[in-house]
Amino acid sequence: MDRLPPLRLLTIFDAVQRLGSMQLAAAEMNVTRPAVSQAIRALEDHVGARLMDRGVKPAVATEAGQRLAQATRSGLAQIADAVEEIRHAAGLAERQVTVSCTLGMATYWLMPRLADFYARHSDIMVNVQAPPSDLPVFATGIDIALRYGAKPWPDGATELLFPERICPVGTSRVIAPLGGDPGRLREATLIHVRVPQSYGWAGWPEYLAARGHIRPRGQKQVFDNYIQAVQAALDGRGVMLGWRSITAALVAEGRLVDLPNGGCDFGTAYWATCAPGSQDKPAASAFMQWIREASRPERGD
Repeated sequence: MDRLPPLRLLTIFDAVQRLGSMQLAAAEMNVTRPAVSQAIRALEDHVGARLMDRGVKPAVATEAGQRLAQATRSGLAQIADAVEEIRHAAGLAERQVTVSCTLGMATYWLMPRLADFYARHSDIMVNVQAPPSDLPVFATGIDIALRYGAKPWPDGATELLFPERICPVGTSRVIAPLGGDPGRLREATLIHVRVPQSYGWAGWPEYLAARGHIRPRGQKQVFDNYIQAVQAALDGRGVMLGWRSITAALVAEGRLVDLPNGGCDFGTAYWATCAPGSQDKPAASAFMQWIREASRPERGD
C-alpha cells in the first residue's frame, strides 16, 4: 500500500478538479491557497508526472491528471459509501433482534404474531432465521432462540413460552369417519415427518405406543418438514400429528380439526432463550417481554 499517496493529497486534488479552482478548493478544505498548490506538487512528486497544466489560467488537469482525477473520485465515492453503510449498520445493530427457531414455529406461530410486535415497537426490526437443520442454535449474530424440549435450556436466560401437546389432526372429512376413536387410526392414512430422534419430536410410533395402540395397517405419506405435512393435511390426504406451535391456529380457524380424545402430553414445551451477550440489548429485551405476553394464552396464565 506504500504506492498510494497520502489520502490528504488525494482529497485536495479531488476538490481542485471538482471545483475547477485552487482558490475554491482552499476555501472548501479550509486551508490557504499556497497549501493547496503545495499539496498538488507533493502529489505530482509521488506519482512522478505533472497533473496540472499551469501554463493556462486557471490551471487545468493534464491527461495524467484527468486519469487520476477519475480514479480518485470513484475511489473516494466508494469509501464514502462504505463509511455510510457502516454507520447505518452500527445504528441498526441496537434496533434489530435476530431470532432463530424451527421452520414450522416461524411459519405457523411466530410470523403471524409479529404484526403485534411491530405495532408496539415500530423502531425495531426482527430478523427470523430457520436453520436448515431445523435445530435452532446460538450461532454468531443470534440474539434469541425459540426451542422445543423437555427441560429449560442452560445456555442463556430462558423462559417458558408454553407446554407443547400433540394431537392427530386432519380435515373434518378425514377425522369424522374415525368417530373419535384413536384406535381407528390404525386404518387411516398417516402423514409422517422425518425428524432425527435426537431432536425430541415424537412421531407416530411414539404417539401410538403412548396411547397403547398397535402398529397401524393403513397407508402412510412421508415428508421432510412440517410445512409439507401441513399442506398435505389441509388437502385432505391423511391424518398428521398436530403440535400446538404448528397446527393450533389452523384448528382454531376450522381448517383442521383435532381427533376427539386424541391429545397426548409428552412433558415437553417451547422455550425462549436470550443469548448471554444479548441480555442487555434493548431490542432483545423488548422482544423477550413481548413474546412472554404473546404466549400467555397458550400457557393458560
